[in-house]
Amino acid sequence: MDVRYTHQHEWARLEDGRVRVGITDYAQDALGDVVYVDLPESGTALVADRPFGEVESTKSVSDVYAPVGGTVIERNSLLEEQPELVNEQPYGDGWLLVVEPDDPAALERLMDAEAYQAFLEQPGV
Repeated sequence: MDVRYTHQHEWARLEDGRVRVGITDYAQDALGDVVYVDLPESGTALVADRPFGEVESTKSVSDVYAPVGGTVIERNSLLEEQPELVNEQPYGDGWLLVVEPDDPAALERLMDAEAYQAFLEQPGV
């Protein structure tokens, strides 16, 4: 699975020209138990590196950032009733959105798994 990562701990995976987005295992672990996810409606335009929603946990509320610019074509409706899926399956059923990217090549500017791991090992991350 060719997953790319942001410095804000989102992941993005290209699937048939569309980008599936979620938060990383590191992010869900840092957040603690997720109790609510606020996501934009289909048709919403996203701007890369800008917040598009929030993940609320027992510890805090955190913004979620768009890894690429584009249009939301699907949001994960399972999270309305089961926000804990973000914790249990961050790369599976706990995904957040599917985006029609403005520029599919934008994914190449994100970190690969090796670069993300190195990023996590930096002090203060």
